[in-house]
Amino acid sequence: MAAIHITDIEAAINHWREKTPSPDGVTLGPELRALAEVYALMVFHHEDEVAELGFPPKAWAAWMAWYESTPDTPCIAICSTSQGDDECKGCGRSFDEVQLWPAMTPVEKRATWRRITMEDSAWRFNRYAERARETRETREEGTSPAAAEPEFDPDDEKNWAP
Repeated sequence: MAAIHITDIEAAINHWREKTPSPDGVTLGPELRALAEVYALMVFHHEDEVAELGFPPKAWAAWMAWYESTPDTPCIAICSTSQGDDECKGCGRSFDEVQLWPAMTPVEKRATWRRITMEDSAWRFNRYAERARETRETREEGTSPAAAEPEFDPDDEKNWAP
């Protein structure tokens, strides 16, 4: 049976804290309260995961609302499993995970996301993450990626080798 990791509960709590902040700094919204109860019990019992089966209905609804706000698939459209690899170099999923992804439950998908994130070996976490970071930083500085590099001018003599 699939289990929800405590980091997903924390992410859902932070999602709801941002979405429905406390009006007085003390009162919690119903979604946040439901997730906080699960989180508190996990911490009290020193548990890293909680079973999907038996998850309180209100906490489940809040967790699912958070889940729906996350990316569905880790795919970056560079699938090496189609080339015969057992594990995709692009996203880090196994061949079976790629094939069975549409049939997986949300909890199974999150478990896969956690595994590939912890392994941190897929291209989505290094090469392409670095490119995305560079692009984001360039945009934040107010320049376009093309403006970051000087344009090649064929009429400029310094662009030609002696």
